[in-house]
Amino acid sequence: MLAVLSRRDIVTAAMLGLASYFGLSSVSTSAEGMKPIQNPITGNEDLGDLSQPQQALAQFYRAFNTRDIKMIDENFAHSDEVAIDNPLGGIRRGADEPHKMYEGVFKSPADVHVEFWDYTIHRAGDVFWAVGRERGTDGKEVIEDAKLLGDYQGAVQSGSAKTQ
Repeated sequence: MLAVLSRRDIVTAAMLGLASYFGLSSVSTSAEGMKPIQNPITGNEDLGDLSQPQQALAQFYRAFNTRDIKMIDENFAHSDEVAIDNPLGGIRRGADEPHKMYEGVFKSPADVHVEFWDYTIHRAGDVFWAVGRERGTDGKEVIEDAKLLGDYQGAVQSGSAKTQ
């Protein structure tokens, strides 16, 4: 799941990230440590300073794992430049899209808890983005393979269709 996570109204990290990698932007970027971080973010961490990437990520995973739509809303910038890309909803853009997508997820019968690991944090000014992997569990199995992900997507999509 790649999401623009910010405590401020900012431009999308995905656009800024692509521009800087292809030399289309003069904004300097940095990665916090070149080695991916293996210690997972679960949402159980101390939230501390939410302007810091790890704490903002911890807030997101806490919101997701506790199905707290209000906290999801607080985690995303309130801007039409927000972009979110994940296996459940694909790429969505706009200020209301994270709320709509996660509201559907939370109303679905799927009860999956997710953690973020094997990640790097990248910054450009006030923007950050994280590149890494997620693993989820439904209490019985770890969801990392395509079939289990497909089953999860089906459960979420059927729950989302019922709310529309």
